[in-house]
Amino acid sequence: MALSTRAVQTYQNASTTDQLIMMLNNLYDAETNPDGYVSLGIAENSLMHHVLIDHMHKNMDIPDLALTYGDGQKRLRKVAARFLTRHFKPVTPIEPSHIHISNGLAPAIQNIAWATANPGDALLLGRPYYVAFKPDVSRRTGVEVLPVAFGDLDPMGVEAVQKYEDEILKAKDRGQRIAGVILAHPHNPLGRCYPRDALIAFMRLCQKHQIHLISDEIYALSVFENRVDEGAAAVPFESVLSIDPEGIIDPSLIHVLWGMSKDFGANGLRMGITITQHNPSMQAALMSVFEFSWTSSLSDLVTANALDDDEWVESYIKENQTKLSEHQEKVLLWAKQNEIEYSRGSNAGFFVWVNLGAAYSKHHPGEIEHLDKAVIDALLAKRVFLADGIAFGAEQPGWFRIIFSQEAGYLAEGLRRILAAVKGE
Repeated sequence: MALSTRAVQTYQNASTTDQLIMMLNNLYDAETNPDGYVSLGIAENSLMHHVLIDHMHKNMDIPDLALTYGDGQKRLRKVAARFLTRHFKPVTPIEPSHIHISNGLAPAIQNIAWATANPGDALLLGRPYYVAFKPDVSRRTGVEVLPVAFGDLDPMGVEAVQKYEDEILKAKDRGQRIAGVILAHPHNPLGRCYPRDALIAFMRLCQKHQIHLISDEIYALSVFENRVDEGAAAVPFESVLSIDPEGIIDPSLIHVLWGMSKDFGANGLRMGITITQHNPSMQAALMSVFEFSWTSSLSDLVTANALDDDEWVESYIKENQTKLSEHQEKVLLWAKQNEIEYSRGSNAGFFVWVNLGAAYSKHHPGEIEHLDKAVIDALLAKRVFLADGIAFGAEQPGWFRIIFSQEAGYLAEGLRRILAAVKGE
């Protein structure tokens, strides 16, 4: 039976998942499957799973309400508003009415795109970018994502903001509306936070052109000490909500995203939050389609129980940040020892952005026609999976993202295989 045109176009344009599914069905285990794939390509944090699971077991008194459609997330909204106000330090305290809850940030980003842009309009996204932003925005909305290139500029510096305005002006010349700018703050895959002056520059840009500023702050609490990069000052995290918009931007244009997937290592809970403080129309629009991204009442319960326990939350965040710092150190020292270039000054997220292409070229003299593919093939031959720069819109070939938020032995095995792939051993 024939499918709709949009369905055919979507699946034909979507990247293949066969290789990923194959890898996930054959994961490495030191004892039971030593020949399986080591995955350092998916942004999951397993370092604190036992801590969250323990808290869930101790607080999982499940009421009958959890098997119904729930209470409209009344308790969760209240708890989340208090938690986010405490940790994001917003100028205006976050109220339950400012929060829209969805089953993860993928539908949250899709809903924001749907609410801010018409089919054929575009959202701007700086390179390199989180790979899923493009399909999350585009696949079901008809909204385009326009990548912004920076050349030799720091993509997270104030000077880079002009590149966004250049794209806005080009779009106006061709008759295309730019609806907003998406920021990953902290950045994925660079692992850095935007400095305050850059955030203010983005706010001024969005005010000037009356477009939305969408700040994905899902790694906000996964910020830690970089113990290796002396002389490369790491920027602390400041939420966009913590900057007074007076005289800078109409606050109705600001929207912030957060969820449980990264800071609490709970991708499987499917819990995302959109914060829109000063735009009742946006709040109403998101509520008008809430049933398409409704969360489970059990996920609501687990999340509310966790975020409502202040003492446990503070302990969890501190321990998580310490472990992330320790594991990042392992990868940075490994890169230094093996003369592998990486993006310096990172202090957030679960990743190190490394130039494996340059390292591969050193060990494979002569012309390499397709450098990225050569490195990808070498990695897969050694049964290690990384996210590649092609998917992330990297401006230069050879860059890859290494996830370090895995158990130490697993991470060490992955790094051993990466080095073997690069050297051709």
